[in-house]
Amino acid sequence: MVMIKAAIAEDDFRVASIHEQFLEKIEGIAVVGKALNAKEAVELLENKEVDVLLLDNYLPDRNGVSMLPVLRKRFENLDIILITASTERKVVEPSIRNGVVDYIVKPVTFERFKEALEKVVRRRELMESNEEFSQAVIDQVFTGGQAVGESDFLPKGIDPLTLGKVEETLSSLTSGINAEDLSEHLGASRTTARRYLEYLISVGKARAELEYGIVGRPERKYYLV
Repeated sequence: MVMIKAAIAEDDFRVASIHEQFLEKIEGIAVVGKALNAKEAVELLENKEVDVLLLDNYLPDRNGVSMLPVLRKRFENLDIILITASTERKVVEPSIRNGVVDYIVKPVTFERFKEALEKVVRRRELMESNEEFSQAVIDQVFTGGQAVGESDFLPKGIDPLTLGKVEETLSSLTSGINAEDLSEHLGASRTTARRYLEYLISVGKARAELEYGIVGRPERKYYLV
């Protein structure tokens, strides 16, 4: 997995601390620094390798939206997620036009925060693992690693990001995996793990075989097709 280096630009140290705690809970993310204002944010980007910046819009010395064209020009490989209480068009539209990879409205929930960062991780993994890009891969880059239209057809209880993790896990294992081991890998219940595995079987992306363990009890192991 690609390790993403993240920085936080937020003038409220309590909010910054919460975002840092959120980041520490997400696999593949490492916090490399925090800034309390726009000047410190630029200095941080100049002195440290940063892949993604969590940027508050209302910094004391400059608003985040006005920084976007400068950041895009100076740090071309930087992904930016704008985090703000603002929902006005005058903030949302220029943010999108200046290439933010996501826009999160405060107050931030961990689920929405995690979704945004996992999209960054998956996009970078796609970018770094391909020398040439088919249309399908390009579509996934633009949708954060999710196949176009996929979420529209997923049944209730199947999250596209978690589903992607399950498929990624299966693809790395030639010996297959059972629901219990997958649940530990995902940090989810065995019932949840089995639900995703059985869904993959139902759409023809996985198969299952009964194998006998040491004590002779059969277990259902799953393999990616």
